[in-house]
Amino acid sequence: MDKTLPQTPILPRIARPRDVQALTSAELAALAAELRARIIETVAANGGHLAPSLGVVELTLALLKVFDPDQDRIVWDVGHQAYGYKLLTGRAERFGTLRTLGGLSGFPKMSESPYDHFGVGHSSTSISAALGMAMARDLRGEDRKVVAVIGDGSMTAGLAFEGLNQAGGMGSDMVVVLNDNEMSISRNVGALSQFISKSITKRWVVRFKKDVEALLKQVPKIGSDLADYARKSEEAFKHFFTPGILFEAFRFNYLGPFDGHNVDGLVDVFRHVHDLEGPVLVHVLTTKGRGYQPAESNPTYFHGVGCFEPETGAALKFGPCALPSYTEVFGRTLLRLAEADERVVAITAAMPEGTGLSPFAEQMPDRFVDVGICEQHAVTFAAGLATQGFRPVVAIYSTFMQRSYDQIVHDVCLQNLPVTLCLDRGGLVGEDGPTHHGAFDLSFLRHVPNLTFMVPADEAELARMLVTALGHDGPVALRYPRGVGIGAALDDEPRPLALGRGKLLREGADALVLAIGSRVHPALEAAREIEAETGRQVAVFNARFVRPLPVEQIAALAAGTTRVLTVEENALAGGFGSAVLEALADRDLLAGRTVRRLGLPDAFVEHGKQKELRARLGIDRAGIKAALLELLGV
Repeated sequence: MDKTLPQTPILPRIARPRDVQALTSAELAALAAELRARIIETVAANGGHLAPSLGVVELTLALLKVFDPDQDRIVWDVGHQAYGYKLLTGRAERFGTLRTLGGLSGFPKMSESPYDHFGVGHSSTSISAALGMAMARDLRGEDRKVVAVIGDGSMTAGLAFEGLNQAGGMGSDMVVVLNDNEMSISRNVGALSQFISKSITKRWVVRFKKDVEALLKQVPKIGSDLADYARKSEEAFKHFFTPGILFEAFRFNYLGPFDGHNVDGLVDVFRHVHDLEGPVLVHVLTTKGRGYQPAESNPTYFHGVGCFEPETGAALKFGPCALPSYTEVFGRTLLRLAEADERVVAITAAMPEGTGLSPFAEQMPDRFVDVGICEQHAVTFAAGLATQGFRPVVAIYSTFMQRSYDQIVHDVCLQNLPVTLCLDRGGLVGEDGPTHHGAFDLSFLRHVPNLTFMVPADEAELARMLVTALGHDGPVALRYPRGVGIGAALDDEPRPLALGRGKLLREGADALVLAIGSRVHPALEAAREIEAETGRQVAVFNARFVRPLPVEQIAALAAGTTRVLTVEENALAGGFGSAVLEALADRDLLAGRTVRRLGLPDAFVEHGKQKELRARLGIDRAGIKAALLELLGV
């Protein structure tokens, strides 16, 4: 054991972040090891964003050594990397509850801690938010520093550059720390990310520098002076071919790049920066997953990981589960369809693995595009492809598709272009919580003209809907949940669906359940249980389409009963249930009928396991059954 390191734990002594400032270099090194151990232990048990947080341990310590979050403002971009910060800001005792129902959030959250100065979860917001804080400080005449910590992946998004542009134009006193690990979730893409991460410190360059310096020193009398001049010239050369020239164009004082795992060196840099005025950008180089070999070897997998065995990094399996996820079914089906149709192009925004498109990228690289964290661009880029006869498929998580709403409306739907929007993680996603739940897509898309919007009840329907979408001469949205389905058998040759037609799964005159998507089969189970227990007959209708809504079928079914229940995994406001109410009202079918809606409440749903959240919100089988029994008066 290293005799220079303290033998007693340091973390229990950190009651507040200011306590970090009193630590010695040896204590900081020991604390870094403790933080990594706690992060690995907790994420192994709860799942979470492991590699990003491991990569910024030293950076976090250096920030807290120099800046005081009781006074200064520190804004983390996305928040994937904030676990160490949570441990050092009064949450160490509760850290074991991370991402569990009622426990700590996996992201910075203002209501959770006064040290979380801005709530985050989506990328590229930190610079704009920090600039707002800097302006507020100046208007109030306050004396504090404002720091934004942003990754190189997030820096490629347009919002980050809008913030940089405004900050440089205003000349605001603020610090941007660029955490450069050459990754976002997957490997970064695009010319800008390549430029940011460009390095002239490769082995051959270092060796060449040493050889030249040794040769120059051999020159009589002036050798040392020549070597010194060469070093100064190298700095100017390096500055020209590194991101300094880019960020100084935005009127930022650029410093770096620095070793992001050298705490003492970073502390010196931040102390210098603390006394500078105007916008400053500090470029640090880090390794994602630092200190944990499995995460360093496979940072993409360990970016956001489920429970695993900490000794080996092997994933833990909870019971037998051979079913493919919806994401896998989507990826396999799209690949098969693309093999038969050369017009199909797959597009994603920095998430080829998460959206199931990695096999597509490997087998059809010429027809796969990862645009980086640029959802708006992805949609308009797809629109351009569609004007030229291609059939682009844009696969983006529902929560991130929110960023491209204007492009969906104006660039795709207004022009009636055949772009297929695949919204993965529609509904509740679980432990990532409110920033990642796909809670609003039915509401914000179902009213857009020209758009066809489908929601599958199982894996087989997902495949059929994808076939339907690619065969439709207009824009289509398709949303599906996180996780596995019911194990529905997939057709060898999926057939397209009739537009705007649902499917009656069960007849019954005592009540009618109109369900969509992931709630169809739980509703069917609830109806069966009610019949077995009470003899009451409940009809169940799988709507399949939110737009065009199967209005004639719904009206005919509603006319045969006085009790109607709608069920969805979307916000009730403006969602599927609202569409049903509108349809019934337009046909004067509300009078004499009781209509109840189940769905997500008018509130942001917290984090927890999907099963726990659905039970709490009453949209699982038991909740649907209870609502039906109440509706039936049983």
